[in-house]
Amino acid sequence: MTVTVFIRYQLDPFKRAKFEEYSKRWLSIIPKCGGDVLGYWMPHEGTNNIAFGLVSFESLAAYEEYRARLRTDKEAMENFGFAEEHKFILAEERTFLRQVTA
Repeated sequence: MTVTVFIRYQLDPFKRAKFEEYSKRWLSIIPKCGGDVLGYWMPHEGTNNIAFGLVSFESLAAYEEYRARLRTDKEAMENFGFAEEHKFILAEERTFLRQVTA
């Protein structure tokens, strides 16, 4: 069963450009570590401090393996460090979803 991780980010609205830079880096890091990036979405109109990311995995076990690989990947660790240094993510929520099929 495919599992999609829906990530909701609360951003510092004055640091959206930093979050976009951070998100773009994940577009190559995540597939390298085993995830299928469905995309990242930035605020456009309306609310200016909420962004989303969606990443799919074959299973929860595959997600756990991916998380372990992230912690040993140089680029991933640098990107986590970038987020901590610039403090543009104020809160992050993860919801694990499965697709409804007929």
